[in-house]
Amino acid sequence: MEKNYYVHSSAIIDKDVEIGKNTKIWHFCHVMTGAKLGEGCILGQNVFVANDVVLGNNVKVQNNVSLYTGVICEDDVFLGPSMVFTNVVNPRSAVVRRGQYSKTIVKKGASIGANATIVCGHDIGEYAFIGAGAVVTKTVKPFALMVGNPARQIGWMSEYGHRLNFDKNGFAMCPESNEKYILEDGFVKKL
Repeated sequence: MEKNYYVHSSAIIDKDVEIGKNTKIWHFCHVMTGAKLGEGCILGQNVFVANDVVLGNNVKVQNNVSLYTGVICEDDVFLGPSMVFTNVVNPRSAVVRRGQYSKTIVKKGASIGANATIVCGHDIGEYAFIGAGAVVTKTVKPFALMVGNPARQIGWMSEYGHRLNFDKNGFAMCPESNEKYILEDGFVKKL
């Protein structure tokens, strides 16, 4: 069977890995047994994908990112350079905690900026935008814009990655797509 994806010669792909069509895996990557990569994904240089990690379609993983067991990224997720996922809440070198991994789900269309840290067990909502260097210590709402350490919400983002400015009636429009959004009860929905 002919492979319909690209793997650079310096990358290591273990047995029993699923790789979707048109996915590209670049220099010095390592994908471990049981990982599932969807169609059209891109793993930049020096990306590590642990056992049982799941990436949806069109996930872009920039250089120097490690995806540890427990991480699931839905379709269209962007992971910026050198961002970090954790997978154990209370790690200790002398205490073995294999099998105690906390799940983190990054929902469809979310973006995580360069050098951000996502503490395990805290899901990232659809189309959320995590600023560069932010440290996420709690679950993030869909469309939320999060910055700082610890990360705090400072606004809302459109599906196209533009900050939304809501009027007094709770309506906003994306300047690129002209799609309309409503803010009700602390949550944003696209109309």
